[in-house]
Amino acid sequence: MMTKRKKTEPCGPMKIGLFVKPQREAVQKADEFERWLATRGITVVRKEGVPSNRKMPLDSMDFAPRDLFCVFVLGGDGTFLSAARWIGDFPIPVIGVKFGEVGFLAETVEGALFSAAEAILKKEFTTMPRMRLLVRVLRDGEEIVREPVLNDIVINKGALARLARIKTSINDRYLTTFRADGLIVSTPTGSTGYSLAAGGPIIHPTVPGIVITPICPFTLTNRPIIVPDSVCIELKLDKSASDIMLTFDGQAGLEITEKDTIIVRKGCQPIHMITLPDRHYFDVLKTKLRWSGERI
Repeated sequence: MMTKRKKTEPCGPMKIGLFVKPQREAVQKADEFERWLATRGITVVRKEGVPSNRKMPLDSMDFAPRDLFCVFVLGGDGTFLSAARWIGDFPIPVIGVKFGEVGFLAETVEGALFSAAEAILKKEFTTMPRMRLLVRVLRDGEEIVREPVLNDIVINKGALARLARIKTSINDRYLTTFRADGLIVSTPTGSTGYSLAAGGPIIHPTVPGIVITPICPFTLTNRPIIVPDSVCIELKLDKSASDIMLTFDGQAGLEITEKDTIIVRKGCQPIHMITLPDRHYFDVLKTKLRWSGERI
């Protein structure tokens, strides 16, 4: 469901967040954009993302000020996912500006940044809520992690580890034990990420479902499955498991063992993504995937 931004005046000066990929081109454009916003009397709260080759500890992320009017993300999908963690549960609209390679999460591109910003400052935009997952990790019955994710969680074995055995239950009913290199649980938004590369389906962001995709399953009958977003998914490792990692949106992770229970369900707080006029999901999809000869 699209939500039109109400034309109400903020209390005090408008404050905008700027989340920037640590890349020279993105940083230079952010500097230019920050100066442009300053000439309009807008306060900027700037945050730099982490390099793509670094994983952050789960408890290392601070959070955005809750009174931001919106957040501009200058970077690729990884930067956008970091920005979503920074926003947390606050209902702050966010827009991605593509500086990465694919940019499924980007709403506009570098060359259109200022025209898009003009429209947003005039409140000429709508927002679309994107479902997030709430992921809990229990160790010996005690909660050690509670993390929202926009794209996916991934259970992955190390390079020298044996196939992982992942016991999977839906609403307390046993489904199967996946024997595979790993397992992905993704939102519709995340269906065009790692899940797609592992053979999972593409799901429109408004479809109320959760995708479970095995990575290189040992048994060919283990196929991706789409379940309703109302279910609770429970995952446990076999007792012989070792060298297994659980990652959250590819941004942070921890090593897990048979002592851990992973519980996944739909989160209460979505991410509110800004949508601009004449921007359509299926046009983006065919362009990014180069269908019908389209180019990125």
